[in-house]
Amino acid sequence: MVRSRFAAQMELLNTELIVMGTLCENALEHVIQALQEDNDALNREIIILGKRTEEKEREVENICINLLLKQQPVASDLRQISAALKMITDLSRIGEQAGNIAEILGKAEFGRDYDTTLLQQMATAAKKMVSTSLDAFVKGDLRLAQQVERDDDVVDELFSRAKKELIQVIRSTQDSGEQAIDYLMIAKYFEKIGDHAVNISQWVLFMITGAHEEDTVHDLLRGGRS
Repeated sequence: MVRSRFAAQMELLNTELIVMGTLCENALEHVIQALQEDNDALNREIIILGKRTEEKEREVENICINLLLKQQPVASDLRQISAALKMITDLSRIGEQAGNIAEILGKAEFGRDYDTTLLQQMATAAKKMVSTSLDAFVKGDLRLAQQVERDDDVVDELFSRAKKELIQVIRSTQDSGEQAIDYLMIAKYFEKIGDHAVNISQWVLFMITGAHEEDTVHDLLRGGRS
C-alpha cells in the first residue's frame, strides 16, 4: 500500500513537471508571435503564463518535499526527485524571462533600423531547446538531452550576431539608446532561456545515469555508441 502510494506520487510529480514545461512552451510560442505583431493582449497572456509557471513551481516543490519526508525513495527515485527540484527552478526562470520579454515588447517601439527577424530566430531556437529538454525528460532519452547542448551553440551564435548588428545600428543612426537596450535585453533573455534548457537537459542526464559532470556524460554516450 505504501509503495503504491509512493508510485502514484511519483507519477503525479512527472505529470506536474510536464504541465509546468508545457506552460513554458506556450509562453515561448506566444513570444514568437508577439515579435511579429503588436498585441497587448498577447503580451499580457505571456505574463500570466509566466506567473502560472511560478505557481506550479511551488506545487511541484511541495510534492518533492513530501516524497522525501514521508516516503523512502530508493537511489533511482531519489535522483529523479532531486533532479525535479533543480529542473523546476530552471522552468520557473524560463517562464519569468518570457514574461520579462513580454513586458519589454509591451513598451518597446523598434524602428525600421531594428530587424526583429534575428530575435524571432533566437526565440524559435530557444523554444526548440526547451521542447527537446522536456522530450528528453519524458522519454528518458540521453541522445535528446545531449542534443540540447549542441543546439545551445546556435542560440549563442545568434546572440553574437545580434550584438554585432546592434553595434552597427547604433553607429549608423541617431538612436537615443533606449531601443538598443530593449533589443539587447530581449536577446540576452533568449540566451538565458537557452542556458536554462541546457541545465534541464543535464539534470535529465543525472536522473538517468547518476552522472552530472559533462565529461562523464560524454564518456557514457561514447560508450553507448561502441
